[in-house]
Amino acid sequence: MRTSDAVWAGAAGYTRARLQVYDFFIYGFNSPVAWKCPGEELLENYNRHVSGNHLDVGVGTGYLLDRCRFPTAKPRVFLMDLNPDALQVTAQRLHRFQPQTLRRNVLDPIRFDGEPFDSIGMNYLMHCVPGSIPEKAVMFDHLSALLKPGGVIFGSTVLSEGVDKGIVARAIMDRFNKKGIFSNTRDAASDLTRALEERFDDVSVRVVGCVGLFSARKRTCAGTESPA
Repeated sequence: MRTSDAVWAGAAGYTRARLQVYDFFIYGFNSPVAWKCPGEELLENYNRHVSGNHLDVGVGTGYLLDRCRFPTAKPRVFLMDLNPDALQVTAQRLHRFQPQTLRRNVLDPIRFDGEPFDSIGMNYLMHCVPGSIPEKAVMFDHLSALLKPGGVIFGSTVLSEGVDKGIVARAIMDRFNKKGIFSNTRDAASDLTRALEERFDDVSVRVVGCVGLFSARKRTCAGTESPA
């Protein structure tokens, strides 16, 4: 798989060893303490939007998928990530759903010939993708091709501009941006909203602490689609 160093830097840090402690640091410290966004907020976003025909992108460890309320007992679940360790760890955790895995780079057009999805989730992914929001929003174009008309895309991202960053949040963001793990120094809720509104309907962006929680629906009329 051909990827730039900047793209791989945002994914490569999630080794098997680090994934073993991922939940503790992300949902036990970073999210509630540094970003001021409790895990309950993230989980509620999943409970509100996840379907029985779901694709999850940037899977981490599958923490939210493991806890959310699917509307059916046997959902169709696909997992997409650039990091093979994250895919394997999450697939093992969610083995009861028999998930399918796809190793893809969301900044490239996505090869997929299966049935499109009713929901696509992307939790804490966008701030790890290089570029400004207008630049990396191309991921929405690529993922929209995998979404049914009227389907929902939703998730969360850590913002940097226009949010109240405390000392801890500022220190973590500065360090992660320097290491290439994050790329969010210019990310603002207004840019996220604009990127979604250019492509989707029923856009919602809600800021909790440093986190933008978002959702949007794919347009049902082909004539209203914005050009990529």
